Amino acid sequence: MNLETPKGMKDSLPEEEIVKQNIIRRLTSIFELYGFSPMDTPAVEKWDVLSSKYAGGEEILKETFKLSDQGKRSLGLRYDLTVPFARVVGMNQKMKMPFKRYQIGKVWRDGPIGMARYREFWQCDVDVVGAKTMGYESEILFLAARFFKESGLKPLIRINNRKILNDIMEYLKIEKKLRDTVILSVDKLAKAGKEEVTKELTGKGIDKDKIIELLKIITPSGTNKEAIKQLKNLIPDSIGLTEISDVLDRCNGLDVVFDASLARGLSYYTGTIIEIFLKGSKVTSSVCAGGRYDDLIGKTLGGGEFPAVGISFGLSRIYDAIKETGRKTVSDLYVIPIGTDCTKIVEKLRDLGVKTEMDLSGRGPSKNMKYANSQGIPFVAFVGEEEQKSGKLKIKDMESGKESVVGIDEVPRLILGT
Repeated sequence: MNLETPKGMKDSLPEEEIVKQNIIRRLTSIFELYGFSPMDTPAVEKWDVLSSKYAGGEEILKETFKLSDQGKRSLGLRYDLTVPFARVVGMNQKMKMPFKRYQIGKVWRDGPIGMARYREFWQCDVDVVGAKTMGYESEILFLAARFFKESGLKPLIRINNRKILNDIMEYLKIEKKLRDTVILSVDKLAKAGKEEVTKELTGKGIDKDKIIELLKIITPSGTNKEAIKQLKNLIPDSIGLTEISDVLDRCNGLDVVFDASLARGLSYYTGTIIEIFLKGSKVTSSVCAGGRYDDLIGKTLGGGEFPAVGISFGLSRIYDAIKETGRKTVSDLYVIPIGTDCTKIVEKLRDLGVKTEMDLSGRGPSKNMKYANSQGIPFVAFVGEEEQKSGKLKIKDMESGKESVVGIDEVPRLILGT
């Protein structure tokens, strides 16, 4: 017998699992900080739920693991946590709205395997059902940005609106039966490039001149506002452009980019679409994605309004990205005492929200620096009698080597940017 895991699946030994559980704890803490409550659903769903017309669509069903029980009932492993969430809402329609929940669990897709792409992987979802306002989109984006910041990662948030893509299809007079498949091709632009997308669209029977115009429209130049202005000249009555402008206005201060080519593969999105990537990481796939799906729940149930928006964090990809940084601890700051008791200072730093670790073994500065470096702790503080008296700390950025002398109350701004 050849002992190995199924293709695209892997074991998680203690060293890896410790990091994953740290990620889950941080996510859980932030989800609850924003008022989301925990929920769980079965790994197996009825096939008619997973294959519902308004669920994932044909593309995702190709990757769904199908099975049956002894009663020969058609079942499938869940491919995401959103469709099960929709089913739960459908079965509990009297719950108070808006309903905010988070769920963390494994999902399965029989898709291609590659760097940070697996067939069994974790998703960590937050969703809100029962609210139309774009305020929930911005809340979710601030939540995501907070998580990545606390994890020492630099997110790039890309957003679009499915209504904009639909309006562009209408403007170009692309046949209705081809629109969904054209949008799926457009979504590959960032990864595959214009030449590959052009080939694919040509193969789908789209006129060459129309392809050139389409690619020009979905790649407007300039800032977010300038790009939206260019599109408004073509589709002035687009509700999607109004909604995307609202989200961008609310997200002032976050690194958010409007990308008119972004579509996401799942057909249930009706409005805002979100994908988050990591700057300077070898993990090039999105580590977090989601959007608004106002029709999925109501149409699956055969009626009723259940507007919803959510986002999903890919735990396996986030793990790969964090592993790549070399960080083996959640600590932001390592305090090295120089002949002093630093307990009060360390507790003050923790009160300020700085994840602080301190040497309690009496090692010398050189050994402590090696330890901090081996753990990937980004900042180190040296505290002697002078620092105790002045209330100021000498802090070293381990990546740049730059040293700064700041008051204790200024440490969060220096380290966390807050």
